[in-house]
Amino acid sequence: MKRTIYKVIVALIYFNFQFSAFNMVYSQTEVTPGVTFGKKFGVTYILPQTEIAIEAKATRQHYEPGQFSQYAERYLRLSGVKLEAETTWTLDEVKLNIVGVPDPTNIYFVEMKDRTTAPLMELTADGIVRSINLPFVGDQKAAQQQVKQQEEEILPDPRSFLTEEILVANSTAKMAELVAREIYSIRESKNALLRGEADNLPKDGAQLQIMLDNLNKQEKAMIQMFEGKVENETIHFSTKVTPENMNNKVVFRFSKKLGFVDADDLSGEPVELSIVNKNLIPEPPVEADGKTRKSIVSILNNGSKTAIEGVAYNVPGKADVKLTFNHKDIINSEMSFTQFGSREYLSAQLFNRNTVTKVQFDTVTGALLKIERQ
Repeated sequence: MKRTIYKVIVALIYFNFQFSAFNMVYSQTEVTPGVTFGKKFGVTYILPQTEIAIEAKATRQHYEPGQFSQYAERYLRLSGVKLEAETTWTLDEVKLNIVGVPDPTNIYFVEMKDRTTAPLMELTADGIVRSINLPFVGDQKAAQQQVKQQEEEILPDPRSFLTEEILVANSTAKMAELVAREIYSIRESKNALLRGEADNLPKDGAQLQIMLDNLNKQEKAMIQMFEGKVENETIHFSTKVTPENMNNKVVFRFSKKLGFVDADDLSGEPVELSIVNKNLIPEPPVEADGKTRKSIVSILNNGSKTAIEGVAYNVPGKADVKLTFNHKDIINSEMSFTQFGSREYLSAQLFNRNTVTKVQFDTVTGALLKIERQ
């Protein structure tokens, strides 16, 4: 009985050691997702289809009149100062890029066999094939360019510079007159410092610059009481379009009063997209006996599964793309789309154990970028 218990304990310790070692190896290995295909094992991957990503940037400018805007011409000789608040929009930039998204109608299965290396594939997080037999690099996130925006100067509250005489003035016109006098007095002080005629001259250039900066801020803050204040805000807009032959399709509208509006909102001017397919529809490949060539990949469409050997990839087609606004071309270029192309296949013979074939695919279009055989 003691021997039996001892053997059981030893067996449990050995099994636990082997299981821990297996978990340790597994956790340190990049595992490509696979699925069972009936009684077979392999890798399921997806080919991408392309979409057009439109990104636009606009500036929203809000103007608020100052307390003494109606006296700007009389006391400061400022012409054209608006007396009513208003908001205007300016379309600054429009970009157009293509992005890859999983195509649910093109899902493929590559069977893992003893004499092949095709299942050594890397996929994106969405299951789109990236490479075969290449070092694992993971999802490459686009480096975000940090654009340093020019910060608007924060001015002090102009009311903090108002004297007792200004505050006790019996009318708005009188207050405006006294504030204008303060502005002229500040300008005289700056001129005196620059000419070296001030009563208390700064000791060095750094101190002089500090004094001038403070006087400039005080002057700008008080002038805002006449000119009014303008606030700028950057607004971003994005939308996606599935490419197809189209002529002047309205993707969105832009209004100088309201900014970005929907495509069916007639308050804005249309931003129109035109796409012209430059590729003819390819004929199916034909064998010598006149029969159409069969696919050499495993296709999973609508639940049906057909196990055939090989690796599928896209051959994107070309199209002319034009984006217009106010009857002017914003973008006019040639782009590649999977929807206008065809599909080709890499033979399973490229992935036998006698050779190592390295393949890299474009995850946006599914196109073959590089193939190297050793």
